[in-house]
Amino acid sequence: MAQQIKRETHIIDAKGKVLGRLASEIAILLQGKHKADYLPYLDKGDFVVVKNIKDVVISGKKSRQKKYYRYSGYPGGLKEITMEKLFEKKPGEVLKKAVLGMLPKNKLRKNFIKRLKIEK
Repeated sequence: MAQQIKRETHIIDAKGKVLGRLASEIAILLQGKHKADYLPYLDKGDFVVVKNIKDVVISGKKSRQKKYYRYSGYPGGLKEITMEKLFEKKPGEVLKKAVLGMLPKNKLRKNFIKRLKIEK
């Protein structure tokens, strides 16, 4: 007997919220840790929709000092971008990377992050 997982949709307004605290709140909802029947090896999380991401607060000097790296695989192919520049181009990407870092590094991670929708 397979039970149906009831997934709710949580709409979060990011206006005035701190990036890290928002990301940890989202990670808990995506994993389903807020539910009484939580099991770490099952995907029982909910959908999360984030609005007003441009109005999120980044505390301290992180926006200028934090760097994101990506590597093409070729010699000399290491690229870096500051949080400030990435936030100007794609503010949702900064939140997505923060949430991704707070999710468990296993096979369920890909399914969790698919349920995160970021609206402008």
